[in-house]
Amino acid sequence: MNGQYRLCAGAVVFNKKGEVLLCRRKGMKGAWQFPQGGIEKNESVQEASKRELYEETGIDSALLVWTEKNPIRYEFPEDVKKNFIKKKIVSDGQDIYFNLFYFDGSDECINLETFEPEFDEYRWDNFEFAISNIIYFKKEVYEQIAKKFEPMIQQYLDTGTILA
Repeated sequence: MNGQYRLCAGAVVFNKKGEVLLCRRKGMKGAWQFPQGGIEKNESVQEASKRELYEETGIDSALLVWTEKNPIRYEFPEDVKKNFIKKKIVSDGQDIYFNLFYFDGSDECINLETFEPEFDEYRWDNFEFAISNIIYFKKEVYEQIAKKFEPMIQQYLDTGTILA
C-alpha cells in the first residue's frame, strides 16, 4: 500500500489474581483481544489508552502501572486492507503502544454495552489464553507483550510498586 501505520494504544488490565482482561469482538466467536484503539490528535499514549479502556469496557478506575515507550508494529493482511479501503481507511497496519493497568474493582464496573459496542463478552484469563485466541496477525505482538508484562504484573502484585 503506502507505508502508513495507524498510531494505536492498547490496555492490558490485570487483577489481584494476575489475570488479564480479554474481550471478545462482537459477533466473532473465539476472537479475543485487549481493549485498544487509535490515538487522537494531541492525545498522549496514556490518555488514549485510558479513553479506549473506558469507551470499550466502562472501566474508569484502573491504575496505570506501565507505559510501553516503543510501539509494536504489525501488518494487516491483504483482505483486511481491502475491507478498510472500502471504508475509506488507508492503513498498512498499526503501531501500537501498550499500557499496563491494575484493576481492583469489581466486575460490576465492567460494561460492554457502550455507545458503540465493540465487544460482546469479557473474561479474566492468562496470557496463554490471550495468545491462543487473538487473531493470527496479532499473535506475535501478544507474545511480545506477554513476555514483557508477565514479570511486571508479578512484581506489582508482590511489591505494589508502580513502574510507570
